Amino acid sequence: MRKVIIIGGSGHVGSYLVPRLVTAGFDVTCVSRGNRRPYVSHAAWDCVTEIHLDREALEAEGTFGDRIAALDPDIVIDKICFTRESAEQLVEALRGRVDHFLHTGTIWSHGYSLSVPTVESDPREPFGDYGTWKSGIEDYLISQACRTGFPATVVRPGHIVGPGWAPLNPAGNFNTQVFQTILNGEPLDLPNFGLETVHHVHADDVAQMFMRAIAAPSASIGEAFNAVSPAAVTLRGYAEEIYRHCGHRPALTFHPYNEWKAGWSESDARATWEHIAHSPCHSIEKARRHLGYTPRYGSIEAVVESLDQLIADGVLSRP
Repeated sequence: MRKVIIIGGSGHVGSYLVPRLVTAGFDVTCVSRGNRRPYVSHAAWDCVTEIHLDREALEAEGTFGDRIAALDPDIVIDKICFTRESAEQLVEALRGRVDHFLHTGTIWSHGYSLSVPTVESDPREPFGDYGTWKSGIEDYLISQACRTGFPATVVRPGHIVGPGWAPLNPAGNFNTQVFQTILNGEPLDLPNFGLETVHHVHADDVAQMFMRAIAAPSASIGEAFNAVSPAAVTLRGYAEEIYRHCGHRPALTFHPYNEWKAGWSESDARATWEHIAHSPCHSIEKARRHLGYTPRYGSIEAVVESLDQLIADGVLSRP
């Protein structure tokens, strides 16, 4: 039985990936700080070994990579790496000791798009700490695969969504009041003309991508793959679809961003700026062609499942 270590396995994607791995016959160990339970319950978790480690503290000591290597994994999936130094410590500890190393990147590593849909080989112009750091990690891992044979694959999720947490909303931030406004059939104000894009992906479809990459190492090692729904949505189109799902005619107004932000908190306005500045729209053709990636969810379907759960949990209410 092959052994898989998932670092950060109890988060959004791990909640779906761990059961997939267990069902497929892998021996799974989940490494985390122990602060979170899976979003989706599944009997497979009874078969999982859970180890609680403080990654930040152990990295400061220079021992985190060695602690992971000591678990003797065949495959390592790193869900929570955010700096190149963090990646380097793992790579050096695992070099020559693992068959496959899979890293969670981001579509924000591209920054703004030069053409749409953006493909993995397009030039990258990342901006902001998160996208810039993740782009640097991707460059490092792919270069290690090409130059030294380190068996790295990078999976780049879009805006991850699923039951149990609030999805990125049609205003480009995570304030659930936006969905309540739509549920009430009230007018929603959007920045600019609402034509910027967001690109969601259901957490289970990201899990599917990891499984397909593991199943096809000859096609996935040394490569990065966009993990998104089949199509991005504009903020306007997204809002209109959610209004219709809630049984209302769309009621939208529009203002230039600098006027629009006056009605929002600083954090919400900043989140919206970051999302509309990126306006991601990414292609899945490479993953479809090389790995057989077939998302089960479109962007709206994924959001609707999450929205319905928020209503069931009492976070949102139907009037």
